[in-house]
Amino acid sequence: MLSRAIALCGTDSADPPMRTLTAGQLSVEFDNGALRYVRYGGIEVLRAIAFLVRDENWGTFAARLENLKIDESEDGFSVSYRATCADAKRSLVYDATITGGSDGALTFEAVATPQTDVLTNRTGFIVLHPLDGVAGQPVKILKVDGSETLSTFPEIINPMCPFKDLRALSHEFAPGSWATCTMEGDTFEMEDQRNWSDASYKTYVRPLTQPWPYVLPKGEPVAQKVSLTISGKPPSAAASDGRRPVTVTIGEEVGVLPAVGIGIPAEEAGHSLERGALVELLSPQWLVCEVDLRQGHGLAEMKNFRSLSQLTGAEVALEIITLGSLDPDSELASVARAARAAGLEPSAVAAFPAQDMVSVQPGVPWPEMPTFEETFAAARKAFPHAAIGGGMAAYFTELNRKRPPAAPLDYVTHTTCPNVHAADDQSVMETIEALPYQIISTRSFMGDAISYRIGPSQLGCRENPYGKATTPNPHNGRVCLSRIDPRQRGLFNAAWSLAYMAACARGKVDMVALGSTTGPFGHIYRRTDFEQPYFDDLDRPAVYPSFHVLAGLAQAAGKPHFSTTLSQQGKLAALAFSLNKKTQLWLANLTSNAVTAVIPSVGTTGARIAQLDERGFAELTTSPDYLDNARIDLASGRVELGAYAVARIEIDTPRR
Repeated sequence: MLSRAIALCGTDSADPPMRTLTAGQLSVEFDNGALRYVRYGGIEVLRAIAFLVRDENWGTFAARLENLKIDESEDGFSVSYRATCADAKRSLVYDATITGGSDGALTFEAVATPQTDVLTNRTGFIVLHPLDGVAGQPVKILKVDGSETLSTFPEIINPMCPFKDLRALSHEFAPGSWATCTMEGDTFEMEDQRNWSDASYKTYVRPLTQPWPYVLPKGEPVAQKVSLTISGKPPSAAASDGRRPVTVTIGEEVGVLPAVGIGIPAEEAGHSLERGALVELLSPQWLVCEVDLRQGHGLAEMKNFRSLSQLTGAEVALEIITLGSLDPDSELASVARAARAAGLEPSAVAAFPAQDMVSVQPGVPWPEMPTFEETFAAARKAFPHAAIGGGMAAYFTELNRKRPPAAPLDYVTHTTCPNVHAADDQSVMETIEALPYQIISTRSFMGDAISYRIGPSQLGCRENPYGKATTPNPHNGRVCLSRIDPRQRGLFNAAWSLAYMAACARGKVDMVALGSTTGPFGHIYRRTDFEQPYFDDLDRPAVYPSFHVLAGLAQAAGKPHFSTTLSQQGKLAALAFSLNKKTQLWLANLTSNAVTAVIPSVGTTGARIAQLDERGFAELTTSPDYLDNARIDLASGRVELGAYAVARIEIDTPRR
């Protein structure tokens, strides 16, 4: 059966609803024990305060709440509850108390008691500061020793911890209005969470210079407290956007659209060929083909990659994970021999020693391995006719911590994963906010002389550099660091993918690879060893909603790209370009609520619209040409987009 939840997010499992608590100008969203979107006068002061328990692989426990009590009055609110974090190995309970007042004072206290010995990488409070109005702005720092300093929230993403030994942070969130966040019970430090594409700066308990994982002994309590105070000039109350329409303005030409790539994990190459007609319709310019010598990949995989290249006409970029021996020449020479034997001539090659697939903390020595220069030289020797790339097959975090020299390279590359720290819908969609910072940060240390490629990126986690393995997801839920993310199959991923491409286009990235053809990261359905509700019951070939986004944008690669301006941020993503002497405007609703878009340029000329939305889900998943068949005339510039809907609008008058 097809439910609305499956159409939107691929699963009937739902995010717990948030509850708004207010006291005067203070408002917070209570989210299953955590506080999110702490606002004063309508201005976001903190993105979140949460007490978290993380296992030895950095997986985050979902807290089970009991005895929840919420009291509200005109002058304040209070919350109390008991939470349990447990798995088959360990159990911990904590008692939490939250109070908020009309003067802006907010406290969150927790006392945790391990019921068993608890092996953990982190147990305690985290505090998230947002990016808007904070990045690049001053911050007053109170340290544990009582000293005070003035600094700045980083604008270029900091690979190190920008602030350590913290007791309190103060920032000006409106002219003359200051928010001070004080953290007690342990020593806190801050990391630039944009490294992992989180849209925040994160202050957390227990410095990473201390050993981890560590054990919380059974029965020994842990007490911590976070408090917020507001001082200075009262801010003018910000106007609420509510349900006001978002005006979308198309501007002038600002560049060209990136080439579109698709990832081809070795295990999906054969399945992709079985669905060759649909793969051909995706029409990517690049296939980013995975060769992992740890898995023994060789001739058989190369033959499949060659066949897929011939089928689609796409160029092949080999992404090679070597064994990391001190003889990269022989390792890459063996890969080159397999490629030649298969008749495959890759256009691009990037090689990564296996040691780089495991995260190394800043300041910690890297294991013995070939140097960047040795690996790049070996790749160029083995593949003399290919463009040679470098960077990281893992995430921007690892690239930022270990920056390659630009001179030996033709391009730099990395991927992103949006569910490292949080897997709820809002947090995952908000990772788009961090992508522009990753792009400008990469350019800051790699320069503009070499090409820049991102991906393959997708909702699921390809590989976990921070633990022994990715996290299992047997119940089709929202799980951090899992390969299987059910939203890959829903409208959510179509909206996220469009927003991702739009951010990369604005950042002038040269090639963007999103997802794969089939499998857990796919745009095309195939039966797998994990459950795929609705799709598993179909008796014909099917595609996921993101298929239409990737196929549509692949047609426009290299075409003129126009700037877009939105009257409100966070609700819509927009991408405009020229194709077939017309202007195409793509819009994505990034929220679970309906959003109205107003497009002034549509009112004076002919236009047509086709939408990917829940109403047409059954047809769009079984009709690969759905967008062309679903086009209707657009009589005005007002467009209603349902939850996570994507609209393609064709405007007859081209931009000049």
